[in-house]
Amino acid sequence: MTKAELVEKVSGQINLTKKQTEVVVNTVFQSITDSLSEGRKVELRGFGSFRVRARNARVGRNPKSGAQVDVPAKRVPFFKAGKELRELVDKNT
Repeated sequence: MTKAELVEKVSGQINLTKKQTEVVVNTVFQSITDSLSEGRKVELRGFGSFRVRARNARVGRNPKSGAQVDVPAKRVPFFKAGKELRELVDKNT
């Protein structure tokens, strides 16, 4: 599902235009992004939680040349599905 499809689906279920719904969806995504960039956790009960994890520096390999490459340490977003979401996905497989 794309963001445009999400906006379409949500606007069909509530009494807002697609433009208004797009503002709401963008605001939700921006709020999650802002919280993660500040190092805070975002928890959506029944859905899951977003966190930032630290990745250590490591030595990687260039797949084309085979040469070793130093990969620096970095912080990456991480999503952990909630129990209800995991059960729903598992049930529908």
